[in-house]
Amino acid sequence: MSDALSHNLTDPAGAALPFFLLFMLIEMFAIRHEAVHDEAAPHQGQVKGYLKQDTRASLLMGLGSIAFSLVFRTSAFLLYTAIYANFAIWHLSSTNPWTWVGVIIGVDLLFYSYHRFAHRVRLGWAGHQAHHSSVYFNLSTALRQKWNQWFEVVVWLPLPFIGVPPWMIYFTFSLNLIWQFHLHTEKIEKFPRWWEFIFNTPSHHRVHHGSDPIYLDRNYAGILIIWDRMFRSFQPELQRPTYGLTVPVDTYNVFALQYGEYQRIWRDVTRAGRMRDRLGYVFGPPGWAPPGPR
Repeated sequence: MSDALSHNLTDPAGAALPFFLLFMLIEMFAIRHEAVHDEAAPHQGQVKGYLKQDTRASLLMGLGSIAFSLVFRTSAFLLYTAIYANFAIWHLSSTNPWTWVGVIIGVDLLFYSYHRFAHRVRLGWAGHQAHHSSVYFNLSTALRQKWNQWFEVVVWLPLPFIGVPPWMIYFTFSLNLIWQFHLHTEKIEKFPRWWEFIFNTPSHHRVHHGSDPIYLDRNYAGILIIWDRMFRSFQPELQRPTYGLTVPVDTYNVFALQYGEYQRIWRDVTRAGRMRDRLGYVFGPPGWAPPGPR
């Protein structure tokens, strides 16, 4: 019991940060070595796949996310520990390999559910859209994380109730995030078919970041793409996506990127005349608007 409750907030994703930066530099060097410049946006200091201002914004959002996660994760850990100690139906052993298999799969399924919610409910999208705001797709995009992590406190709540040691929840989620880092690149085309069928890959995740109509709200997976296949949200990559939001934000201000959608929600809610319209602007899908007069 005491071993299961031992608080280890050591974050594997945080420990992996130097390697993330190293692989970013390798990717950038590989792109420079090709000597191919992006003709669509000929800015100074830009190479294909990277833009200095965009990368700076991604890194700043990553640093901010680390700071906010310390607050959210510490608070959530205390909550999960109380649930685990007082309400868990049993206590799973962290030394049992099958516990790890079950928790990895369970966390991945809950991540899929949360990720789908974050795309289909505007309040969730307001926090998540910052990650999708770049029109570039490279390894720095993986670090372009949200600061508003309130819903992640809720999404893992079932796990301590069924006896998952609280420290395992965030340790396993960090492993999930480490996996997702390599998905944010155009330098990897496709893996063997069997791998592409089971796992989330750069090809699948490029689709997820696409703003093309055929790619919208597809491929929510973290590690296992089988969730998208099972729940009919899978879309293969047919051509290179157009990255970014359907309505471009046209800014590198990290505060505007993180909180701008909340401001737009507030504007729409205060302008709405009916309660059901106010609720629609908050809990409807992104882009929802009340039907016009007939």
